[in-house]
Amino acid sequence: MAEDLKILEGNRQERYESLLPQLKALTEGEDDLVANCANICAALRQTFGFFWVGFYFVKTNSEGSEELVLGPFQGDIACTRIQKGKGVCGSCWEKEETIIVDDVDAFPGHIACSSLSKSEIVIPIIKEGKVRSVLDVDSDELADFDETDRQYLVKVADLVANMIP
Repeated sequence: MAEDLKILEGNRQERYESLLPQLKALTEGEDDLVANCANICAALRQTFGFFWVGFYFVKTNSEGSEELVLGPFQGDIACTRIQKGKGVCGSCWEKEETIIVDDVDAFPGHIACSSLSKSEIVIPIIKEGKVRSVLDVDSDELADFDETDRQYLVKVADLVANMIP
């Protein structure tokens, strides 16, 4: 397990290309999902300076229904529970697809955990055909995410999916 992050100067694609093998090395040999997700959040935030990076996990609540529950994250205090179809994270879960939002204030039903968040990308983490988690990344800049982010964050999500028991 490598515990040193080397941040490459360059455009986003070059930084993602450099980061992905480091994430694999960082998580290799560690079987604790929470520990791995925590380090992935830290590495993404450290590499790109994102406002907020975190995971929500699909869990069954005391009433027997599923909801997204906050997992490891880096950034300001976050919403703890999100219902399916609510906000960007809940919509990603419901649609089972990545959602990029250029202006969160224009997203119908956006859940404002922080008024400083301006744009967002949420990637479903799918294992055995079912969304088990989502990776949520927020920026304090409008329209900060594009297809490059989608392409590489899906690879990060796939890495995490392989760690889910």
